[in-house]
Amino acid sequence: MDENDQVAKVTMVGDEPCYVVDDAGFQRHIPAQLVDRQVLQQLKSQIEGNEELIGQQTAKMMGQEDIFTYAMIMNQLKQMDQHMEALSEAGIPEDSRAYLGMLGFRVVINVHGDVVRFDQPSQVGGDEGE
Repeated sequence: MDENDQVAKVTMVGDEPCYVVDDAGFQRHIPAQLVDRQVLQQLKSQIEGNEELIGQQTAKMMGQEDIFTYAMIMNQLKQMDQHMEALSEAGIPEDSRAYLGMLGFRVVINVHGDVVRFDQPSQVGGDEGE
């Protein structure tokens, strides 16, 4: 989304995917990799230090709470930097962006491609009892 709550369209400029942001009638084309890297860095910072919990909850959600599934998930989390680099080079797929949006994730960028806000789905049963 842009700062005016308009969906940033995706288009190709040559072979480079870009987000298109309306800047007072001027359509700014921002390289998707610039924005995607910021989003992935934000997600990575939230994962770091929480790998154990994420591994346990992921296995539970999969209905595969055995030690082998947990070990596989933990191995993937340990290799997160490699996965993030590959994903940032390829870009976040459109269907993944749509799915994250349905879950309540929202990224707001300015006309320069800087992430100005990163909204996440609210946590159920947080410390405040929400």
